[in-house]
Amino acid sequence: MKEKMKYVIIGNSAAAIGCVSGIRTLDKVSSITLISDESHFTYSRPLISYWLKGSVTDDKMYYRNSDFYEKNTCTTLLGKKVDKIDASAKKVVLDDGNTVEYDKLLVATGSSPFVPPVEGLANAQNSFTFMTWDSVKAVKEAVSKDSKVVIMGAGLIGLKAAEGLHEVCEDITIVDLADRILPSILDKKGADFVQKHIEKEGIKFVLNDAASSVKGNTISLKSGQELTYDVLIVAVGVRPNTGLVKDAGGNVNRGVVTDNRQATTLDGVYSAGDCTESFDICTGQNKILALLPNAYMQGEIAGINMAGGDKTFDTAMPMNAIGFFGLHMITAGAMEGECLEAIDDNNYKKMYFSDGLFKGYILIGEISRAGIYTSLIREKTPMDQIDSNLLKVSPQLLVFDKKARQHKLAGGK
Repeated sequence: MKEKMKYVIIGNSAAAIGCVSGIRTLDKVSSITLISDESHFTYSRPLISYWLKGSVTDDKMYYRNSDFYEKNTCTTLLGKKVDKIDASAKKVVLDDGNTVEYDKLLVATGSSPFVPPVEGLANAQNSFTFMTWDSVKAVKEAVSKDSKVVIMGAGLIGLKAAEGLHEVCEDITIVDLADRILPSILDKKGADFVQKHIEKEGIKFVLNDAASSVKGNTISLKSGQELTYDVLIVAVGVRPNTGLVKDAGGNVNRGVVTDNRQATTLDGVYSAGDCTESFDICTGQNKILALLPNAYMQGEIAGINMAGGDKTFDTAMPMNAIGFFGLHMITAGAMEGECLEAIDDNNYKKMYFSDGLFKGYILIGEISRAGIYTSLIREKTPMDQIDSNLLKVSPQLLVFDKKARQHKLAGGK
């Protein structure tokens, strides 16, 4: 009979839930203890802006059915913070002094909002972040129809905050140091395309500028411009929560370093999700790929390996699927090399090729064929098998040459 294990998971979002499922595919009986500094049942973070604007109710926020913990016989310690990992004793120490022993541990601590070192910002009145359900509940309490809102950051979090707040108040200004919105995923032309769409909703942008100080309810920008606010949202970026692994002696770069089985350099300790680095198959580099599907897959693979299985994660790539005010977009892969584009008033498409491979794409508006593009990148399909003209205008199965189509239709055999 297999010896019972003590599994401990720090975290309660996608990677943690994936880990529970991964463990239970192989081990139905050993104990799982899940520890989270949030007090909520597992919920879907991408839904917080929809909750704010009222299109998602409390009961639709949850990431799994209400009996998930019970069905998987998980002991939950919610609202509890882990202070440190004692790797030699194989236990974690909580902020209340209690300890929890483990045989296998998953660190799925995610990331935290980055608050830039702007004079007066740390103590600014009515200032909020926008990453957790509790932070968004605090925003909802503070804002009203007549509120003047300033959002620092024109990335994914800042723009989703603006979309959520748009249903609550009318005066929203977004400030960013970059020359465009969504600078990490869109080129300048694509960003301008999306910005014009958002501006139609009355949202204002101040780009190529940043806060130099905050005093009272006034933000002074580096350009000399001043913005007054009633509610300030800080959404300039995030930082991976790597401290527990680093302090325990584990290898950490920007994120926690793992192998392709999600094992860290600490014995019996695994890591998954936004706090870890992944190997990007498009660029061949290790980097943070903070994506919910990526986190879940990492967590599931970690769980399988923690339970004695053997599975690797080697298909990670940057990918974002998001929409603002009815305009949808998907970006994936690396935006480098030769570029083919198809742009009109309603749609924006760019495809990137290098080294004989399809490397990446930006789709804004019409996104229905994104799965084909993603498959071509992930499978590293040689471009000499693809009709690039059809790929540009009609990317169905006909984008492959005759031999490749027959291979696909035969199920890849």
